[in-house]
Amino acid sequence: MDTTAELRAGAEEEPEDSSSTPVRQLALWPPPRSTRHNGKRRRRITRVGIAAIVLLLVGGGVAATWAYLDDSDQGPVTATSEPDEFEGSWSGLMHQVNTEGDPVAEWDAQVRIEEGAERGSTAWTTFSCSGTLELSARDGDRLVYTYIETSDPEERCVDEAELTLWPTSGPGLNAEWTSVTKEGTRMVSTGTLD
Repeated sequence: MDTTAELRAGAEEEPEDSSSTPVRQLALWPPPRSTRHNGKRRRRITRVGIAAIVLLLVGGGVAATWAYLDDSDQGPVTATSEPDEFEGSWSGLMHQVNTEGDPVAEWDAQVRIEEGAERGSTAWTTFSCSGTLELSARDGDRLVYTYIETSDPEERCVDEAELTLWPTSGPGLNAEWTSVTKEGTRMVSTGTLD
């Protein structure tokens, strides 16, 4: 058996043909990562996290303040935005244009707004479509409704749209329908309902 001194002495000896084996040892695992920069990484992640939280808090505070100021600046609702001005049955011719403003179609619309002006229904008689309306926003003298299709036997209409109504200078309502087709084209239709 070799002694420790003999083993050490033998380890320092080079093999007889060292040119045939350029690699002395082969490691199966990569060398350990340096931990020198771990503290920097942790501090950077902590700083970014704190900055994101501060931005969220400041942004939320600004949004809440803006909403409060926006609500407080609104005066009393004008007489033209009373729900009873919108209630009833209305009909008229709508003029539809595409994104470039080119005419696409003219169609007859019938709109019925229920008492309180919170809900309603509509029929697009030219296209044999109908749907429901639900009030989604009030902007001054304008009421904005979300349209959900309930009938489209010829598959010629959009499933969802937005209808904005506001009083005309005389009797009747101005109407604007906005929607996006299944192909992604934004369509706008305007007209007067009497």
